[in-house]
Amino acid sequence: MAVSATHKKTIRGFIVAYGLASLVMIYLSYRLPLFLPGDFTSAMYGGSHVVLTLEQESDHRRLYAETGGFVGYLADLASMRWGYSYAFRAPVSRLILEALPWTLLLAGSAHLLSMLFGFVLGVEAAWRRGRWFEKRLLGLMSILQGLPEIVTGIFLLFVFALLLQWFPAAGATTAYANLQGWEWIINGAHHLVLPLTTLVLSYFPGNFLLARGSMVLILKAPFTETARAKGLPPFRIRYAHAARNALLPLVTRFGLRLALLVTGVVVVENIYSYPGLGTLLLNAIGKRDLPLIQGVVLFSSLMIMLVNLLLDISYRWIDPRVTYAQ
Repeated sequence: MAVSATHKKTIRGFIVAYGLASLVMIYLSYRLPLFLPGDFTSAMYGGSHVVLTLEQESDHRRLYAETGGFVGYLADLASMRWGYSYAFRAPVSRLILEALPWTLLLAGSAHLLSMLFGFVLGVEAAWRRGRWFEKRLLGLMSILQGLPEIVTGIFLLFVFALLLQWFPAAGATTAYANLQGWEWIINGAHHLVLPLTTLVLSYFPGNFLLARGSMVLILKAPFTETARAKGLPPFRIRYAHAARNALLPLVTRFGLRLALLVTGVVVVENIYSYPGLGTLLLNAIGKRDLPLIQGVVLFSSLMIMLVNLLLDISYRWIDPRVTYAQ
């Protein structure tokens, strides 16, 4: 019961701390975008052939001027609309909810696949330390980790979309195709292949190197040597004893990368014109759509807070030693 009470007290402390941090992030998400140069009027008409008179320009700026200040911003949040987008003429919350599933599909799939493959290959490489299997993988991972996402994305786009034409070059589904059911799912999966592969190749080396490094240390631990001395099968030693203890750093990395849901996919989403939150944020910045910028920044910040809170709580189930260390 004492341990259970300690757990509950710790979780309550985390919730209070993250709640206060969220209040700070709400203010910063409102305040920081205000320092962006230019405004919606200059973004709309600054480079176009339309020339506004001084009176028209003044009226346009007055129409899209910020009203209500921080109190009005809080009222918009409380109304669940999160403000009204200047460029898209729609509630910010609706625009975020429309883009969110595409980003979750892309980023979530990429994180899960790269974590799974990185963990398994990292464990196997550490078990075969010094052999050709590990050396080849380390060389390959060093090359992949040195390639920026933009280089990998453009290369895959050029070869497989433009040159070979095996996959679509842009979008999440074929426009105006009116597909339904399995046809729509297959079409979406076909569009997903290139951006997903780009992200997996970007995330995979870090997961592999982290899993391998953790396993190398754990395989030297006394409990692993004891398992060997008992004559347990190598597969059981590798996964039931050693790999489980190497999982915590990988879970941490998974959570932190998943928390950066928007910023982590901005480059790839824009290379492939994928309709996710990253593309939405860049469009909002380009148009100086202040309410939309504030909404996406706030959503991204709260996502980071939530994922970190869940990570702090989940550590106690993954590795009980974290609890005792406190």
